[in-house]
Amino acid sequence: METSWRAPWLWRALLWVSRPLAAVVCRLRVSGEVPQALRGGPLILAANHVSPVDPVVLAAACQVLGLVPRIMATGGIFRAPVVGAVMRACGHIRVDRRTAQVAQALPDAVAALAAGSTVLVYPEGRIGLDPWMWPERGKTGVARMAAMSGAVVVPVAQWGAHAVLPYTSPKGLVGSVLRAVVRRPVVWVRFGEPVDLSGLSGSAGAQAMRATDRIMEGITVTLAPLRSGEPRVPRFVDPTRPVEVSRVRRRWDRSG
Repeated sequence: METSWRAPWLWRALLWVSRPLAAVVCRLRVSGEVPQALRGGPLILAANHVSPVDPVVLAAACQVLGLVPRIMATGGIFRAPVVGAVMRACGHIRVDRRTAQVAQALPDAVAALAAGSTVLVYPEGRIGLDPWMWPERGKTGVARMAAMSGAVVVPVAQWGAHAVLPYTSPKGLVGSVLRAVVRRPVVWVRFGEPVDLSGLSGSAGAQAMRATDRIMEGITVTLAPLRSGEPRVPRFVDPTRPVEVSRVRRRWDRSG
């Protein structure tokens, strides 16, 4: 197991590039902070997932704050030519969903946290399909990572990236990018307050479920100020994005 982790130069260079790259397709607005005391890790950044462009947006936001996260990403990316090799070289963490190897992601993430890393993860496990684009019910993996490593969980909310790249990307990628370059929609990223995961009761499974609910609520609370003028239906609706109600969380107060 690793005892310490230093971000590879390649990943640091790509983080630096992500900021001007994001500026080409959007106007990035970053708010909130991660306390200095938490930056040495272990730290989990738990973010909502709204668009295929999210990794670029969040990388740029982390670069603004001086954070160097290791990203948990689907195994398909690691199998892609060139990109997969880059992901491995940068020290990111592979999640082989719907395969026998999916269980390996949890110990790999815990090992990364034990090495003092910051790990960026999407607790929903997919681009959210909530009809109103609020965070869905999350998977328990983040809660288990936190319990096994003692890592602090900081919620990260993002909004507006769905106006940059639609759900169906890379289909129609060139046209979507050209439209984003012309419009340059505003994309917000907000780092919230650490989630309080103390005082949980019950079995390990019950604690993981309760912790997951707190984490998703933390993301929701962090997101609310970013979309205060559009609490019901988003102003921009991605027509390619399907909706699904099976994982909708409790109804957010959309009266305002």
